[in-house]
Amino acid sequence: MQLQGKRIAILAEDLYEDLELWYPALRFREAGAEVTLVGSGKDTYTSKHGYPVQADTKAEDVQVADFDAVIIPGGYAPDHMRRHPAMVALVREAYQQEKVVAAICHAAWMLVSADIVRGKRLTCFVSVKDDVINAGGRYEDQEVVRDGTLITSRTPADLPAFCSTILEALAEAPVLSSAR
Repeated sequence: MQLQGKRIAILAEDLYEDLELWYPALRFREAGAEVTLVGSGKDTYTSKHGYPVQADTKAEDVQVADFDAVIIPGGYAPDHMRRHPAMVALVREAYQQEKVVAAICHAAWMLVSADIVRGKRLTCFVSVKDDVINAGGRYEDQEVVRDGTLITSRTPADLPAFCSTILEALAEAPVLSSAR
């Protein structure tokens, strides 16, 4: 399996975009990764279209060292996520520790709140572009943009390229120790 031994956190919050959470979760589980759905504190979150997802844990109960990557789905969930300091800290610390940090669509809001876009190339949903630019990011209108370990995409239509780029980045990273 392509991602055997890799551990991935996918953030969850109300009003997430269904495909942007489920497509990576299923794709990376299928590739052998251990995927953990990390919420802000509730057990269950509802998507923009009413589909529920059960969180495995909450952000304040995890450590960045437990993961190889943090993936942030879009929808309107990132606007709720960034109100939770533990979620923002998880993203910031993952980036600082050179873990893969991947954000799609409106998830660039979390990158802005984590203060990690300054001087970085990235993309996002067009309505978030001004926020990225005002935070010092270099916006590019492409299906996927990779700047080091930071990976971004625009919309659900970009999910195949987004996930392929995350797979490539994780293949380059060493497997974490199995001790937790």
